[in-house]
Amino acid sequence: MQRATGPATTKANGPMAGDKTWPGGSSVLLARTYPGQVSDETPQAGDLLVRIGAIMFLVGAVATLATVTPLFIGSEPLPSVFYWVCMLMGAGFLVAATGVIRSAVAQRRQAEAASTPSGS
Repeated sequence: MQRATGPATTKANGPMAGDKTWPGGSSVLLARTYPGQVSDETPQAGDLLVRIGAIMFLVGAVATLATVTPLFIGSEPLPSVFYWVCMLMGAGFLVAATGVIRSAVAQRRQAEAASTPSGS
């Protein structure tokens, strides 16, 4: 007597969508469905500003390298728009610094609120 199973999984058809069994057809469910680790930290005040500032800084740094390189190799300088994009480096630094300061202020408020007795 054979046990009824679903269609055989082969290299040609692969696993079905939503299939949570190992490729060998084992009945062991896969414990992880998300590819990678998930952070359990909640975003704090200023985190988004730091990320945006870092991205702006990197874009400005790449633009600075692209703007300065023609000056060293002796070719035509890039248009003035590239010089303006270089300003993102400084602006990104200021945005990230603002995020760090905002985060520090929020942590200080949390620490003060935790140390203050609630009975008064």
